[in-house]
Amino acid sequence: MAFSAFSSTDLRLDHVGQAKISKLAPRPTQLQETGLSEAFVADLIAKQILDRGALSIAEMSGLLALAGSIIERVLNFMRSEARVEVKPRTGGHQEALAYSLTEVGRVSALDAMMRSGYVGPAPVPLSHYSRVVRAQTIHNRSVAKGAMRAAFADVVMEPDILDRLGPSLNSGRAIFIYGAAGTGKTYISQKLSRLFYDLTLVPHAIAIDDMVVQVFDHHLHKVVSYDSGDERIMLDRGHDPRFRVCERPVAITGGELTADMLEIRHDPATRLFEAPLQLKANNGIFIIDDMGRQRITPKELFNRWIVPLEEKLDYLDLGNGKHFSAPFDVVLIFSTNIHPLELADEAFLRRIGYKIEFKTLSRELYTRIWNDVCREFGATCEPDVLDFVIHQLHEVHRVPLLPCHPRDLLGMAVDHAVYSGESRQITTSHMRWAWDNYFVSVADYVDPADKQSSF
Repeated sequence: MAFSAFSSTDLRLDHVGQAKISKLAPRPTQLQETGLSEAFVADLIAKQILDRGALSIAEMSGLLALAGSIIERVLNFMRSEARVEVKPRTGGHQEALAYSLTEVGRVSALDAMMRSGYVGPAPVPLSHYSRVVRAQTIHNRSVAKGAMRAAFADVVMEPDILDRLGPSLNSGRAIFIYGAAGTGKTYISQKLSRLFYDLTLVPHAIAIDDMVVQVFDHHLHKVVSYDSGDERIMLDRGHDPRFRVCERPVAITGGELTADMLEIRHDPATRLFEAPLQLKANNGIFIIDDMGRQRITPKELFNRWIVPLEEKLDYLDLGNGKHFSAPFDVVLIFSTNIHPLELADEAFLRRIGYKIEFKTLSRELYTRIWNDVCREFGATCEPDVLDFVIHQLHEVHRVPLLPCHPRDLLGMAVDHAVYSGESRQITTSHMRWAWDNYFVSVADYVDPADKQSSF
């Protein structure tokens, strides 16, 4: 599995942003406001004490992301059942009281651990999560032409492509991007997150009845820092700390994608449930790269999304007979270098949404990328070097002009120049060397099928 998180800035949460998210997910001060039962929270507390040893109310509050008043109420319930006891003070009078498990509590905690191995912040009930996801939907805004051009002002590409991507983002439908390898499909898809620069709340986990499904992923979700102070420790203000404030996620998966990665995964050894990719990507962008290279057929993969795209709901199974539906709120992008009609028939593709082809570059755009890369690498190239690359290399070898070529070829040419102890003055000989080492020679290649047919 592969995740990527992309961001152009290090966003910080100011007071205006704090007020907005606090209204969206206010901090619970009473147990009923958490949406969780007393018995459920008691099991979470018992597992934390079993895992870490005696804990104070403040420590439990931090670990479970719940207000101290809620923890204290549940501890009183646990004391009435003889599951916890107050540990005698070992320090001065300022030391906080610590709670430990009784023998009854230890048995109870072990039983809770056998039912669910989750030990962490209190989860958010599915109904709470669904409400927050819908309130911060990624489809709530319209992308305008000016915003599109501004977001990609530093990217060299055909304006026509931008003017096709913009409306596709407004549609709420899946986007199918195709074209030869190296035409910038994945690069541009990733940068679409620039258009969705607002913040989103991501829960540590969600609760479906008494089962907990982990959602927050450090590899995918980029947490936003606080502007000043830390309201997470305040009991009467700020947002519900069971949610993390993040940038909108950008999840990418490629040829490694399998069908089970799109379903709830359960680890029998740890007794943990983990959310599928699309649920983790909610309120963000979900890119399926290298479409057609997966270990799941394109038809099966397309069929997986028909209902979620139409109903904006994803139907999932916990594997123990429990089924539930969760919001499906992503910009879904399929990216491939295989022609769409090789993946599915035209009637089926009509249901997918926008089909946008990424083509080869004009000489003008190729030159602009070339000059940008030269400046970035600190390399000097006379105009005749670029003419040589285009006319004597690309045209002679019938290799189309692709956005990836300037960076790759110039990078190798600089490697050669540095290795040779020369300055970064790139010559035609450097470029010829880079070309010969970049492209695979086909002169002596024999197709394995031809070898078989010769016997």
